Amino acid sequence: MTTHDLHACTAAFAVPQALQQYYIKIVFETYQKARLVFVQTMAELATRSTNVKCLESAGVLELLRPLLSDACSTVRQCAVVAAARLAEHDEAVAKQLLSGGMVTTTLENLNKYNVYYKRSALYLLRAVAKHNEELASAIVRLGALEHIVSCLEDFDTQVKENAAWALGYIGKHSEHLAGLVVDAGTLPLLVLAFQEPEMSLKQIAAGALVDLAQHKPEAVVDAGAIPHLVRGLENQDPKLKRSTLCALGAVASAQPELAEATVAGGALPPALLHTGHDSAPVRRAAACLIRDIVKHSVDLAQLVVNTGGCGPLVDLLCEETSADGTRVPACLALGYIAGQNDQLAMAVIEAKAVVMLSEILYMTNAEEADICAAAWTLGHISKHSPQHSLAVAVANVFPRLLQLYTSPKSSGEVKARTSCALKQGLQCCLHRPALEPLLHAAPACILKYVLAQYAKILPNDARARRLFVTTGALKRVQEIDTVPGTSLKEYINIINSCFPEEIVRYYSPGYSDSLLDRVEAYTPQIPELFTDRVPSDCQSEVTIENAN
Repeated sequence: MTTHDLHACTAAFAVPQALQQYYIKIVFETYQKARLVFVQTMAELATRSTNVKCLESAGVLELLRPLLSDACSTVRQCAVVAAARLAEHDEAVAKQLLSGGMVTTTLENLNKYNVYYKRSALYLLRAVAKHNEELASAIVRLGALEHIVSCLEDFDTQVKENAAWALGYIGKHSEHLAGLVVDAGTLPLLVLAFQEPEMSLKQIAAGALVDLAQHKPEAVVDAGAIPHLVRGLENQDPKLKRSTLCALGAVASAQPELAEATVAGGALPPALLHTGHDSAPVRRAAACLIRDIVKHSVDLAQLVVNTGGCGPLVDLLCEETSADGTRVPACLALGYIAGQNDQLAMAVIEAKAVVMLSEILYMTNAEEADICAAAWTLGHISKHSPQHSLAVAVANVFPRLLQLYTSPKSSGEVKARTSCALKQGLQCCLHRPALEPLLHAAPACILKYVLAQYAKILPNDARARRLFVTTGALKRVQEIDTVPGTSLKEYINIINSCFPEEIVRYYSPGYSDSLLDRVEAYTPQIPELFTDRVPSDCQSEVTIENAN
């Protein structure tokens, strides 16, 4: 065979071999495209919670497990996103991801691949940790905190967002987990993230600070977060304002010292200003912050009053609807202020709060929480002195409180709040027109407080004693069934001692029957002069009958 023939044979065999390599390449490309289409489709289907059970029963987790470490970066990322979405909707899926080692695999690959994989992996950690303390603790035991904290220092904004989000979801469940998150050195990085120009990162960092401040407020203050949070209120974004106010409120609510630190950081003036914000969530967060400040001490409550805080809080009570939730924190803030001392309570009265609180009680569509908060606040306003109680009494509050207390439609919480408010207000009430309606309608547990006040009024007021008789109140007192030795019986004895004995007997039950019995048993004592000359009609009739 010549050299030319040899080259010809080699070329004849080379063409089929090249074609075979092309076919093999096509097969692998098709396989990769199929994997990509599969994970993308799973990620899309997992966005709807209604699909989770169906996907789980089809074995989607087993199919996604090897794809978490796929050679193709896009397949890896989409597989992690699909697993994260499934875990976000279903706690059982989150547990399977942990027990099946899929979370461990994701953590091991977190710093191996590109930034897109980091975003998806942090999303998976957040989706698992959000459900409960058990799952969040399992994430921590896998060493996730170290990886997440390192991601807070990443250059990519979305990586930092997902890291901050995951830290908040881990720390929100308990004080122990929050302590672990804080000890990992997260707070300074979160404060830095809050100062970044990207709005979404600011919002998420503020939310993480809220979650951690609920359990570790001292650490948030020590990290120097207060001044930055206060400056954050200058931003015009409503979501950021709300999160910032919530973070300040979580710090202020913990201890008086932290509330003072919050006020010292300049949080009070902007909080009062934001009670008039256009966004209802911002108004509510501002009211909650003021409530968390004033509840601690007289000095803090006095500071809020001196800053003009009562007016904006009363304005929040005028909201046309309670759906935005601003009435309850505003009511509680006013109640905390009024409960501190009599002067602050008078400042609340002068701000026209009693009228607005009374209107809430009389609203037919008022929420139960609004009614409870209004009743609680009115009790704290009226408990100080007769003057304070008078301001509540003239607003016709006591009859409405009694109506709510005795209504079978009222819940146990409403009954408890209205009962407490009635007792607090009645113990100082000397306004007789407000007491009289309760005397005829109140049950025994409330009636004793009404009689106690009458026992204070009647001994020193002659006109009140006269009105007590003419209005039927004395008769009502005699009709009350009591047990000797009780406080109710004692008050009745004191009231009876304020009147002549014959008046008390006259209005006692059965006294008219005893008078009739005496009439029948009485023997007339008529002079004989009249009996001889003026016969009675009955005697005349007898005489006529005998004559016939």
